[in-house]
Amino acid sequence: MPGWDFAVDGNDWQKAVKVSAGGHRIGGVSDLTGPLYPAGLPAHIAFYLAVEDVDAATDRALGAGARLVLAPFDAGDQGRIATLIDPAGAVFSLGQTDETNRWSPAAGVPEDMILACTDPGRARDFYAAMLGTAPGRTRFVRAHGSEASAPRWELSIVADDLDVVAALALDHGREARGERDHDGRPGFRLSSPEGLTFHVRKG
Repeated sequence: MPGWDFAVDGNDWQKAVKVSAGGHRIGGVSDLTGPLYPAGLPAHIAFYLAVEDVDAATDRALGAGARLVLAPFDAGDQGRIATLIDPAGAVFSLGQTDETNRWSPAAGVPEDMILACTDPGRARDFYAAMLGTAPGRTRFVRAHGSEASAPRWELSIVADDLDVVAALALDHGREARGERDHDGRPGFRLSSPEGLTFHVRKG
């Protein structure tokens, strides 16, 4: 995306690529073939949920039907983290860290996160039960066709010029598929070579 910066933080414990927008940290890119991750973990957009107590939230998630991928562990300056698979089959993470190391709403990215699965109502109830409230800036939608077999969190972002983003995607061999969002705004979907889905909306 125009205006995003990608850089490896040499002080980071796993040398992940940090992604920033307008001076705000908005995400990162990790190598899933590293020793930290279990073999066969599919490429995914990791949805990190900030919680006060990762261990307690992990126990609640497991009690509500989640499966454990990475048990809670201390991850350097990222705080304490756990990774699970929710009852719908989508990967998500829990993070316990100080506010200075969290995503800032001022960045405007993501606009929201979208969980596409066969039973969005059940998925919404799971997250509400685990967190005590429905997570903000999220949408739960029904997946259809071949996408129904691969539940996942998808990223929704806003762009001022859709044509510029579509052209950049085409330069990298990815075609933008036109669609309108739940508010009727024009936009499109992009899929990465790994199968990660991005929804790009008109700002």
